[in-house]
Amino acid sequence: MKLNRRRFLGTTALALAAGVRILPARAATLKVAIVMPGNITDKSWSQAGYEGIERIKNELGVDTAYSEKVAQPDQAEAMADYARRGYNIVIGHGGEFQEAANHVAADFPETTFIVHNGTEVSANVATLDFAYRQFGYALGTIAGRMSKSGKAGFIGAQKIKFSTDLVESYTNAFQKATNGGEVLVAWTNDWDDIAKGKEAALNQLSQGADIVFPTMDNAAIGSLQALKEKSAWGFGLYYDAIADWPDTVLQSAIMDIKAAMFDVIKLATENKLEVKNYKFGIDKPDPAAGRLGTFHSAVPAEVVAEVEALVASMQDGSFQP
Repeated sequence: MKLNRRRFLGTTALALAAGVRILPARAATLKVAIVMPGNITDKSWSQAGYEGIERIKNELGVDTAYSEKVAQPDQAEAMADYARRGYNIVIGHGGEFQEAANHVAADFPETTFIVHNGTEVSANVATLDFAYRQFGYALGTIAGRMSKSGKAGFIGAQKIKFSTDLVESYTNAFQKATNGGEVLVAWTNDWDDIAKGKEAALNQLSQGADIVFPTMDNAAIGSLQALKEKSAWGFGLYYDAIADWPDTVLQSAIMDIKAAMFDVIKLATENKLEVKNYKFGIDKPDPAAGRLGTFHSAVPAEVVAEVEALVASMQDGSFQP
């Protein structure tokens, strides 16, 4: 299943200076709701959120609820409705929920709001995200070592922090590995349109790119279809995509939002949840939420070793992209 995406909207720095509070004990009565932008069967970001909340319900015994396909103008009201109904934690599943969470939080100071891939922490708004630059740099290194043309592609939906962190680190690594190679960048302005994803990839391939990194939701399927048809290489995102694209995917940046959600809400059941930013990256010793996937057999052993050493340097803190 394709557990893709992250809309990391906005460029505001995390407001950690707002202070940190530890939530009061309430594991026995904890109620958690999630508001999602898409369909729970989209085989992408919203389905991952749904599966995450189901795991929380089944394994932690927490009372849960969800809303799907909530358009941006309706996000604040959906989150406020759960707060009024006594849900202790209300999750906005995507960085585009940041503004809604900020607006609603002031009216419900006893409710904790969590924004996945959010950018601002306040008195009762926490955030959860991934160290995107680490993943981008690792895949950019692979792309640089595997490219024969010296050109790679990157396709994003919107110029938001999720995307810009990935493309900047991916480009830096590719250029270093190729001594100045070129990364073609395209923005589709659409997360889900498969045809647009395919068109963007075909366009980059026609310009000489032989490896492409698509970072949308369902639209990435179109990009990978194009790569498969043209016998070009690509990367997966959010799950080990080589399982679905065995002839196309060199490696995947696994940002497992289900695991990250579980880890954070488990803290709440233990009375250990703090209002702060929870960040998951490949540098974490526990690989549950952030990790690389499976290397394609076409990747030479020396490249695998190079990337593994790079990841190790992120783990020990000696290098951060």
